[in-house]
Amino acid sequence: MKRNLLIFVTLAAILSTAYAMGVLPKSATNAVSHTLHRSVNPGPLSAAHANLGDNCQACHTPVMGVDTAKCILCHANNESILQRQPTAFHASVGTCKQCHLEHQGLDANLSEMDHSLLTSIGMKAMQNAEAGTEEASAYNMLVDKLRLASPPHERISLQESVLDCASCHSNDDQHQSLFGGDCAQCHATNRWTIPEFKHPSTSSTDCNQCHQAPPSHYMMHFKMISAKVAGKPHARVEQCHQCHQTTSWNDIKRAGWYKHH
Repeated sequence: MKRNLLIFVTLAAILSTAYAMGVLPKSATNAVSHTLHRSVNPGPLSAAHANLGDNCQACHTPVMGVDTAKCILCHANNESILQRQPTAFHASVGTCKQCHLEHQGLDANLSEMDHSLLTSIGMKAMQNAEAGTEEASAYNMLVDKLRLASPPHERISLQESVLDCASCHSNDDQHQSLFGGDCAQCHATNRWTIPEFKHPSTSSTDCNQCHQAPPSHYMMHFKMISAKVAGKPHARVEQCHQCHQTTSWNDIKRAGWYKHH
């Protein structure tokens, strides 16, 4: 972007001089200027920023390009982003333009997630850490891993797998931390489901090792309704297998599909 702007400014100055000296006719100068303008005009803004279409300097600084400081000027007080656990990391990220691409048209989605890009941004922020510090050691370890290691499975890239998934997704952890924090060992970044996962046998009686019963099961609702519907009035909360089937939580033995929560 910086280079394009510099070229545009330089050529515009040359064209203006050439026209003033009579070397080029006005029509030729206008045609070339129009072509140059299009070469540095990336395209229409998204709907969210459409009101800034005629105010380039609201986001751009001459010669420098998109200025993160100007993004922060508008978005620094966005508490819905900075106070939510999954998106709180924005407070420590020093760049906006790498993830949130503009000039892609009115219907563009500015929040498409690129996990590999997050790794690049993090590595760039760490590379100037003072030698001997914990951050410098972590950076060197990551460099070695990205150079020598392999991804844990074929549905995730090595760059994605080095991220600390739990730092953003701990609220989504269905395993209640029982499986540790290395989510990439099993999960990919495009979906939580694992195609190759095989549920334990339908005769398994250890469901509560992985599954937590809903709050209603720890109230009178369980004995008064849930257990009776399944025909297991004496079942204990941790005996999931007494009432549930592995096809779905709402596929209740004896009752079939039953939605009552």
